[in-house]
Amino acid sequence: MKLPKRKFVQLFFALLANTNVSFLWQKALYRGPFKGVCFPGLNCYSCPAALFACPLGALQQSLASLRLLGTQAVSAITYVVGSIVLFGLFMGRIVCGWVCPFGLLQELLYKIRTQKFACPRILYYVKYILLVFFVIVLPITLVSEIGYGKVWFCRLVCPAGTLEAGLFNLALRPELSALVKSLFYWKIALLITVLTLCVFYFRFFCKVLCPLGLIYGLFNKVGFFKLKWQNRACLDCDICEKVCPMGLKIPEELNSVECIRCLNCLKGCPAKVIELEFSLILTERFDSRKSIGKRKLCAKTDEGLTK
Repeated sequence: MKLPKRKFVQLFFALLANTNVSFLWQKALYRGPFKGVCFPGLNCYSCPAALFACPLGALQQSLASLRLLGTQAVSAITYVVGSIVLFGLFMGRIVCGWVCPFGLLQELLYKIRTQKFACPRILYYVKYILLVFFVIVLPITLVSEIGYGKVWFCRLVCPAGTLEAGLFNLALRPELSALVKSLFYWKIALLITVLTLCVFYFRFFCKVLCPLGLIYGLFNKVGFFKLKWQNRACLDCDICEKVCPMGLKIPEELNSVECIRCLNCLKGCPAKVIELEFSLILTERFDSRKSIGKRKLCAKTDEGLTK
């Protein structure tokens, strides 16, 4: 079966997440029953067009209210974490590669013709810090006198929220400009910086700053959908690595945290060595030296047989 064009799938989900057209005349957020459902990708709850909740924002919100609401907050946390786990198990970072609206925006920006660069791998660990402290620790520990915390990642970092909620709401309701403070200008500066970097670095936000993508990436090895590499058939042509937009080493990093499941490697492999399988079995761990050695040995064997 021929795989669908990824961009059309991404556009479909971006539109699905933002189908609340009533904001055009109501000039207000949608607060109906769908807003209690988490959308898999990063899509701001406060966007006027958003139909669903953002799982990352919902997680921070429920953690921030833990001391104040007690058991009610625990129920909310259970629901949100359960939703994220289900998304992770069934899709992993397929969410990032095929579903997330902000991922689509980053890829469109990267299409702008200019010199491109490889993102330093050391920066990939920034999103681990953001997940632990800004998403989990700070909302629980830094609370007001009444016991309510803040959504620190949304408040200080998330560029999707600035674009979809901050700027969109200001355009829709200019009177909100009276509420703008210095924090908003920080978020605007960060948004411009991230979007600019996305022109030069493929999915800069996903690689460096996105805690949600990190969470889903942790399920890549244990989820239902995994990439499988057939060692014996490999031609050692390295096309899979050349077409990987995330710059991953293949096969060692096929199911790594950074793999967004774009399937470029699967479609680009001339020998069809890479497959997408549906299984709960843990993925094979590759030793880079052994796998590369085997690939070269296979290539030499094939060369000898043709002589």
